[in-house]
Amino acid sequence: MSIVVTGATGHLGRHVIEQLLEKVPAGEVTAVVRDESKAADLAARGVRLAVADYNTPGTFDGLFKAGDKVLLISGNEFDKGRVQQHRVVIEAAKAAGVSLLAYTSAPGSLTAALADDHRATEEVLLSSGLPYSLLRNGWYHENYTENLAPVLAHDAVVQAAGAGRIASASRADYAAAAVAVLTGEGHENTTYELSGDEAWGFAEYAAELSRQTGKEIVYNSVSPETFTSILTGAGLPEVFAGILAGVDVSIEKGELAGTPGDLSRLTGRPTTPVAEAVAAALKG
Repeated sequence: MSIVVTGATGHLGRHVIEQLLEKVPAGEVTAVVRDESKAADLAARGVRLAVADYNTPGTFDGLFKAGDKVLLISGNEFDKGRVQQHRVVIEAAKAAGVSLLAYTSAPGSLTAALADDHRATEEVLLSSGLPYSLLRNGWYHENYTENLAPVLAHDAVVQAAGAGRIASASRADYAAAAVAVLTGEGHENTTYELSGDEAWGFAEYAAELSRQTGKEIVYNSVSPETFTSILTGAGLPEVFAGILAGVDVSIEKGELAGTPGDLSRLTGRPTTPVAEAVAAALKG
């Protein structure tokens, strides 16, 4: 039996692997990667590596074993049919008879287009008959704190979210929840709505940046169309830019402001405050 993590060298996957290694022997962890060289450090620590690609179904044949617990981290290739990519993993897990498949989904309250693939994947997973755990991850602090360069260059936070609020948390927080499910008991056929303990708005975010940098940073709320144009002008593909603008529309509607407490209950600790994430990002 092994705990298997797909997308193991991605931003979230790395956090999950690191936290798993604090709880279980490395030999019980399998990291699924596309590029083995990017996981050489994990292999050196005793983690098993499995090379597979969501876009090549055959690479998942025989990858899972009966009794494995699997974390399916959603793909980030929005133009390559993410639902079919996820179906490949789910079908391979079902054929192997894994004991649990946890999936990093999106909040149940989210109506933006970003949620469409997640809802469809949830349907595939539920219809498979596999024991499942839906980890409906909210927004990440890092979606903003890792992109501070233009904010600091222009002394402005620019979004299309109006006065909407976000109950975000850090990647490490969401990873801790996944680890709790993968290493704990009684998580079969569960759905967790995961978010930060406290919601915040972009005016507060700009004020926090001002406090920590000593600069006067303002929040400029623009239309979704203008925001999409800004993002495409910065080099983002138009489809992805539109998806992000759609999330901002959902933020303005309050769809990412919920604080049900599932995340802190699973991890046994408060979630990371956004001010702490800002401080870490500014330190570089």
